[in-house]
Amino acid sequence: MDRQGQILNPQEDPHWKIPKEKVLKFYHTMTLLNTMDRILYESQRQGRISFYMTNYGEEGTHVGSAAAMNDTDIVFGQYREAGVLMYRGYPLNLFMSQCYGNANDPGKGRQMPVHYGCKDLNFVTISSPLATQIPQAVGAAYTLKRENADRAVICYFGEGAASEGDAHAAFNFSATLECPIIFFCRNNGYAISTPTSEQYRGDGIAARGPGYGIMSIRVDGNDVFAVYNATKEARRRAVAENQPFLIEAMTYRIGHHSTSDDSSAYRSVDEVNYWDKQDHPISRLRHYMLHKGWWDEEQEKIWRKKSRKMVMEAFEEAERANKPKLEHMFTDVYSEMPPQLKKQQDSLMKHLKVYGEHYPLDNYEK
Repeated sequence: MDRQGQILNPQEDPHWKIPKEKVLKFYHTMTLLNTMDRILYESQRQGRISFYMTNYGEEGTHVGSAAAMNDTDIVFGQYREAGVLMYRGYPLNLFMSQCYGNANDPGKGRQMPVHYGCKDLNFVTISSPLATQIPQAVGAAYTLKRENADRAVICYFGEGAASEGDAHAAFNFSATLECPIIFFCRNNGYAISTPTSEQYRGDGIAARGPGYGIMSIRVDGNDVFAVYNATKEARRRAVAENQPFLIEAMTYRIGHHSTSDDSSAYRSVDEVNYWDKQDHPISRLRHYMLHKGWWDEEQEKIWRKKSRKMVMEAFEEAERANKPKLEHMFTDVYSEMPPQLKKQQDSLMKHLKVYGEHYPLDNYEK
């Protein structure tokens, strides 16, 4: 669809394949993610959490691809795919708990914010080092192939990560081992501060696929329906034919790379405003729904108010919760704690017994 939400080819109108309820779920997820981003970004700026990365402008790549996969398919994310996890049903209170590193965080406060993971939803925990998830995802896909499990893997990364050696190794392994995997590249224009014009001289990321023997396609990442269609077909072929597929979704990172970044140092405000006001995936989908009569301004007003209330309630709950038990610093690595680690734990406990009054121990679970 175009920027006004008009379907370019009426014969390909998604309402023939995607029911109204599913389209509404697309919109609810994209806008709820946007609201969560704004509140958590502001909370970091207020010093309430240590770090955050927004997803502004890339919501269509998350939701369109997530909707096209089966719930049993395995997801390997980079660090800007919160919408994928949200579409699968990950609750707001766990998003917040992870960012606060509180006692309700499944990761027990050991990861920095936005490093989500959920075994029940087949979403592998995020790790910071760039591109390490790509060869790992190929290994997981090879396992699914060996099990003949009728499942696939989808692995997300940015165009900057595609410059890492791990990406080359993963592409080659996936092709030679004939793995059911979808490589989903979010080409958002920048690798932190490096624009694509300085990242590569070839025709983007999709053009690399044929060199490895990988089927590839480039799609408009701000068109949630185009992303959905491409991912749906890629998944079908990956599972049916045991072959990898590379999708390059062209989008734009409206926000800063992270709260540690100031993008005004390397791009203009006018550039950002253009994408925010003229070519936003949420605006496109809203226009489409308005044309169909599935949405109106009153519904928009009610949903915006409701979604903000939902996010704020989860936010306040996470902020009130205690931090995890101090003992968790030493658990979940070894089945039996080795002597050197036990020595460190004993040393900490002795220290706190003597100097505990100088630490906020009441903020931790007992």
